[in-house]
Amino acid sequence: MQNFSFHNPCQIEFGAGQISKLSTLIAADARILLLYGGGSIKHNGVYDAVAAALSQHHWQAFSGIEPNPEYETLMRAVRFAREQQLDFVLAVGGGSVIDGAKFVAAAIPHEGDCWQIIGNRVALKTALPIGVVLTLPATGSESNFAAVISRRETNDKLSFKNPLVFPQFAILDPKTTMTLPARQIGNGVVDAFVHTTEQYLSYPADARVQDRLAEGILQTLIEVGPQTLAEPNDYPARANLMWAANQALFGMVGLGQPQDWATHAMGHELTMLHGLDHAQTLAIILPALWRYRFAAKQAKLAQYGRRVWQLSGSDKVIAQAAIEKTEDFFQRMGLPTRLSAYQLDAHLVADGVAAQLTRHGRVKLGEHLDLTPDDCRAILLTAD
Repeated sequence: MQNFSFHNPCQIEFGAGQISKLSTLIAADARILLLYGGGSIKHNGVYDAVAAALSQHHWQAFSGIEPNPEYETLMRAVRFAREQQLDFVLAVGGGSVIDGAKFVAAAIPHEGDCWQIIGNRVALKTALPIGVVLTLPATGSESNFAAVISRRETNDKLSFKNPLVFPQFAILDPKTTMTLPARQIGNGVVDAFVHTTEQYLSYPADARVQDRLAEGILQTLIEVGPQTLAEPNDYPARANLMWAANQALFGMVGLGQPQDWATHAMGHELTMLHGLDHAQTLAIILPALWRYRFAAKQAKLAQYGRRVWQLSGSDKVIAQAAIEKTEDFFQRMGLPTRLSAYQLDAHLVADGVAAQLTRHGRVKLGEHLDLTPDDCRAILLTAD
């Protein structure tokens, strides 16, 4: 196991009815910027519950944060907050709203070009405090310090990380997820699944606790993903899905582990170039990457196959079957695993993603830092 440091200051309030705690979680004199997305929270009761909890607070809302939050939209929120002298950011939504809130919280007090925050190209001195009401379990962004922001005018989808943007608290009420469409549930399950495998499925590092945390999360997602699709009002399934998605990227799974993240690097470029949902790109790329890197990953694939899928046989046989099981699971969650399912030409996609990775300097990817843009091009060609 490799050396590591770990700290997570986010207070989590989990369970039905916890939105009411907003009144005590945010200081009475705070001036709140409430960020949300397309308006679904006004139809499922979440907006009203938040408004009731904040009835004694000063707050103003800014809506329209997109999936894959756009820099231009977020900068409008920054200007609005500055004009209104708001000093606390409350994200109500899924990972995109939360990622946007992290950028907004960092950008409001920032002097200079706010785009430099993305990619950690400038040191942050401060950020506004952040709180979260989660409505879509998927990214784990509600309790970590990472965010991914898009800028369509320059074809960029890039991340930044800074401990200053750790949310102070996150409210996770599984009931807020019960009206989500099947597509969003499928996306959330696959997103959480791949977050876990990016940290777990590289090569053995004798990180036994972390391995079993990862395997438990994966087994839970395999159980509750289809269950949630079949029984949308099953509260225990929703609760376990919400917690599994949180724990996938809470920070503990990857401690002391060699981590991959090449699937995400390629997926971000695929989303920016062709508009696929983030999880849709992951479902396409992950099995193809595993096959391309089969020899390097065989030991961990075999462990995954034995412990998560209860497969038996030789390491090679189990590893191959584990990839097939994973593909089948993604498809059962409603996500195809081939580019052709989206009428995308593999050569066009592969060339575009390789060029974008090169432009962004992502030329040494994977757990061994030996995966080049040409390798990524080859991987995508096999995902036709």
